Amino acid sequence: MQRSFSLVFLSAFLYFVLGFEPTTGVTLILDTHLNNIPSHPQQHSPLAHETEKTLMDSLHAIRERRLDAALDGIETLIGTHPEFRLAQLIYGDLLLSKSQLITSIGNWPNAPRDKILGLREEARQRVKHYLHRPYSILNNRHRNAQELDTLPGYLIRVGKNLGQAVIMDIGQSRFYAFENHGAGIRLRGSYYASVGKNGFPKQSEGDQKTPIGVYLTVGSIPSDKLPDRYGVAAFPVNYPNEWDSRFGRTGHGIWIHGVPSNTYSRPPFSSDGCIAIANEDLLSMKDILAVPNTPVIIAEHVPWIDRREITARHGQFETQFDRWCRDWESQNHSRYAKHYSKEFQNETKNRASWLQSKRNINAEKRHIRVEVSNLSILGYPGERNTLVVIFDQDYRSNNYNRRSRKRQYWRWERNKTREAEDNPKDGVWRIVYEGSF
Repeated sequence: MQRSFSLVFLSAFLYFVLGFEPTTGVTLILDTHLNNIPSHPQQHSPLAHETEKTLMDSLHAIRERRLDAALDGIETLIGTHPEFRLAQLIYGDLLLSKSQLITSIGNWPNAPRDKILGLREEARQRVKHYLHRPYSILNNRHRNAQELDTLPGYLIRVGKNLGQAVIMDIGQSRFYAFENHGAGIRLRGSYYASVGKNGFPKQSEGDQKTPIGVYLTVGSIPSDKLPDRYGVAAFPVNYPNEWDSRFGRTGHGIWIHGVPSNTYSRPPFSSDGCIAIANEDLLSMKDILAVPNTPVIIAEHVPWIDRREITARHGQFETQFDRWCRDWESQNHSRYAKHYSKEFQNETKNRASWLQSKRNINAEKRHIRVEVSNLSILGYPGERNTLVVIFDQDYRSNNYNRRSRKRQYWRWERNKTREAEDNPKDGVWRIVYEGSF
């Protein structure tokens, strides 16, 4: 059957959702910042979820004025996912445009305005990632993961014992899952996700904001132990972490969880502070999130940099980290102390008390050996030039041996003039927090 659609609808859709600026009448031009977008979408990767792929194909068909194809795709989508509210909204507008002129997206007079605006924003965020994906795929030789030309700048090194890490890019409403396959870090999946309705960063109990920082998963909660609002599973993280506590941030119960059974996804800013992901997407990476101590990096914006630059960065830092280990073994207190910032503070000690404690302990040692394994180095979002370092430590001496997992925060600090001879660069990495867990 021949279908006819309103070009006014097409014009409005391109403007409100795809970001294309209509001119007078129905002639359309691209907004200036999209002029370099190719006429065809980026090739879908094998990791692209079929649900989002179908939605993006339909939106692209609208962009190309192939509205029959768009309607077919949306009909297929709501046939398999009738709870997908964004798809239902687009479907309704496509049908309505056949019988009347419409001038915006969500032409339902009785629909709550905030709901319509939330769905529009979800569409924008999905399309923005689709058109401006921050990476290219180098190869697909690995069945479940892809090697990329760039990586998030926060993933400096992921230890083999951790094996995986996830990153939430709030500005893009995007949740990335990565795996360490020995030869390097690869992308496991990319998913649309929602965060706190009041944005970020979290500061206090009940502020309905999402924290910014580096966290670790601390377990999992199955669906039969959860209210429906949290979906098929929940994975709590250790907010507030030691850095949050240092700055007096309060609150609790920050989870990565699913969505209610009556919806497929939620608008970008709609949770009470947690990260909410479509149930089928959450289940697809359950094996990653269920592993205790999986790093969870939450950032306002995720910079993507060349893989070779990542390698250079961790090489530069590891030289300094190795020097800390050797200076500790040397029992030269002055050299060891230089690695600790004047702003060092952990749960029980400041710099002076920490160093005095180490001096007292080392006075009883004839020798010290420190071996480090499973080293992970992660950039800390929201903190300039700050790294979180997680590692297994094997400490041995003549009268005490201990294996432990440690976490340190290192910060790049400017050199003073008298240090310039020893450190010709304009700064040095120093420890501002150290503790075991």
